[in-house]
Amino acid sequence: MREHFELRDADAGGRIGELTVPRAGVTVETPALLPVINPNIITISPKRLEEEFGAEILITNSYIIKTTEDIREQALEDGLHDLLDFDGAIMTDSGSFQLAEYGEIDTTTEEILQFQHDIGSDIGTPVDIPTPPDVSRERAEEELATTQERLEIAESVEVGDMLVNAPVQGSTYPDLREQAGEHAAATDLDVFPVGAVVPLMNDYRYGDMVDVVAGAKRGLDQDCPVHLFGAGHPMMFALAVAMGCDLFDSAAYALYARDGRYLTVRGTEHLADLDYFPCSCPVCTEYTPADLRDLPEREQEEELAAHNLHVTFEEIRRIKQAIRQGNLLELVEERARPHPAMLDGLRAMTDHAAQLEETDPVSKGAFFYLSNESAYRPEVLRHQERLDRLSPADEVLLTTGEHSTAFDESWKVVAPFGPFPKALRNTYPLTAEIPDRLDRDAYEQAARGVARLVDLNPDTDFTLAHDDWPESALELVPASVETLDTTTERLP
Repeated sequence: MREHFELRDADAGGRIGELTVPRAGVTVETPALLPVINPNIITISPKRLEEEFGAEILITNSYIIKTTEDIREQALEDGLHDLLDFDGAIMTDSGSFQLAEYGEIDTTTEEILQFQHDIGSDIGTPVDIPTPPDVSRERAEEELATTQERLEIAESVEVGDMLVNAPVQGSTYPDLREQAGEHAAATDLDVFPVGAVVPLMNDYRYGDMVDVVAGAKRGLDQDCPVHLFGAGHPMMFALAVAMGCDLFDSAAYALYARDGRYLTVRGTEHLADLDYFPCSCPVCTEYTPADLRDLPEREQEEELAAHNLHVTFEEIRRIKQAIRQGNLLELVEERARPHPAMLDGLRAMTDHAAQLEETDPVSKGAFFYLSNESAYRPEVLRHQERLDRLSPADEVLLTTGEHSTAFDESWKVVAPFGPFPKALRNTYPLTAEIPDRLDRDAYEQAARGVARLVDLNPDTDFTLAHDDWPESALELVPASVETLDTTTERLP
């Protein structure tokens, strides 16, 4: 058991947890945002991040510090916390990003971990190989083997109470990500970044990102805190949290501000194109878009970065509340609507419903059916899997509406869940709020539930009384089931 990470609440794959960082003497509540601090170009000061935005943890690059002489000497003399003037936890990257960008760096895992320890980092990182998407499997396997060797080296470096990252690589091969997760979880390292996903997000390949995270999560243990490296846009946080990610580092707030870009949870706008601000953060209440455009360039950049941070931290808080209330998946569906690529991500997530069901709470406050993707949620899968716990009588009416005394029992059928005894009608998730005008996916899922019940009980005679189900759903009902359309036929 990793005693430094404790889970408090869960919804789907998402969780609220506590990450204890002993060297900093702090406990960070997750999901958490780590603003990226470039020690050479500080847009928002770490002290302001802490006091105004409530940042409990941030990340900076130890390789930049190590290779910048004046900063290196100050960091070694005064320590990283004094250098950045930050009291919370500080994670440091190793230079792997520079390795991915430029092909080589002048340091080893032993050297960079020792340097991170010497400057007072609270969470250090070895030099892993961030294999990009879509490379050959041979290359992915070779580079993963190198990363795993370096994780084993990292275990041998004496770093005191500094936590150490164990990056999970494997390119776009989910099975390699799973193997990498298993290997990383078997080490005595502490935090588990899913690496090399920035190219996927830059290309809006959120479906592939979901598959990569799902693979890594299958290999990792539940007590492994998971960091999605480079995931800085708030639009995709809810999706990533629902898949089981706990930590996010963001340089987007500063990089986008430098480019005159304004973050929202629906996407990114250019400041030059805005007439009104759709936000009530301190920046957006003090300035109009025209006012902000009139500021000197450096001041405009800082104010825009501050807005971007407000939106980003707000989304993290919104996600935590959704986990606490048990409606994280509704938030994910809402966030998927503004962009087709996010919809790809949501639909990829439904492919992993069985994996999410393993950690999804058995009971929550409410289930809201918001789109056809709701038909594939873990709760629907769980209900249908648990039909094997029920024992129907010899002759059973499965009905979407009226009941009849001509049968031994009458069971309810509610789309998308399928059949259940009337005694369960007030239990979660069968109390779901469902629209009157349902899509085909809901009916088809209900029909699959009927089919599963029939397969489990071959000696029972079933009759399905439906209210004009679409043909695509009726085709999924076994031929042994007599069907009646109650909009045109009477029950016996």
